[in-house]
Amino acid sequence: MRIAKYVLVRILIWALTIWVGVTAVFILPRLMPADPIEGMIGRLNSKGSQMTVEQIESMRSALRRQFGLEGTVMEQYATSMKRMLSFDFGPSFTLFPTPVTDLIRQYLPYTVGLMLITSLISFVFGNLIGLLAGFKKNRWYSKFLETAAMCIYPIPYFILALILLILCCYLNNWFPLVASMPAKFSLTWDWVSKIVYNSFLPALSLIILGGGWWIISMKSLASNTAEEEYVNYGRLKGLKERTIAYRYVYKNSILTQITTLSLQLGGMFGGALMTEIMFGYPGVGALTQSAILQADYNLMLGLITLSIVAVSTATLLVDLLYPFLDPRVRYK
Repeated sequence: MRIAKYVLVRILIWALTIWVGVTAVFILPRLMPADPIEGMIGRLNSKGSQMTVEQIESMRSALRRQFGLEGTVMEQYATSMKRMLSFDFGPSFTLFPTPVTDLIRQYLPYTVGLMLITSLISFVFGNLIGLLAGFKKNRWYSKFLETAAMCIYPIPYFILALILLILCCYLNNWFPLVASMPAKFSLTWDWVSKIVYNSFLPALSLIILGGGWWIISMKSLASNTAEEEYVNYGRLKGLKERTIAYRYVYKNSILTQITTLSLQLGGMFGGALMTEIMFGYPGVGALTQSAILQADYNLMLGLITLSIVAVSTATLLVDLLYPFLDPRVRYK
């Protein structure tokens, strides 16, 4: 009964979070001064299209019907909610008649791959380095690692991206200024090498900044845990320092880091989007920027809804699994 209540409460919170986020994403673009329909008609006229007033009005009505912009805001909201239940966001305004779902399928794998790999590397290595710095906090290398991490962590994503672009692309032609990914999927060495080559700088920036945070937080946790009585008792028993570091300090400190990971997912996703824009990486970030600049309501709704669902679901999974990871926590 406790488990069922625990799971039900968190699923309700998950559903409420998604609903509030999707509703906000639906309303906010409609408060923008730009009208995508008028923008499309304006682009046609700028190309020398000769249309009468009646033809323009007929096109305006047809486009509003096609993009689900007919009726009041509440009617549009109801239509959009029905579509989203079947993952149908309609066609893109700027890339008409391409469906939004097709664009997401094309760009999403690059963002997911970048986020998963960089998050895993920064989490694992950041926590291992932080453990070393915290467990041996009086050593010179512990102070050096902490100082380096504290200098790296506050750097904004776009500043580090600019530094890497200047050093590795402008001053030294080591990597491309704009990432260029292979058009077709193919598990060949040539395909893999191109993916790695074009993704290296965006991944490096995310790993550096993400690792800085994990080093700082793990160092603080490990140094406090190393002073606990059960750690001192382990030393009195004659256990090796390596055993104490892993069994006593690391296992008790990493649980807090797992909880922090679920809270950091939103920031990590936002950082990945910013990094993609800076490096010209063909992921969801560049697509989101294009949708916002061109007031593409459907594309904005699809992309941001996807990010809200992904981050909320990942947080829910961590929350549900945490009692299994930490026996001190019980379902309540």
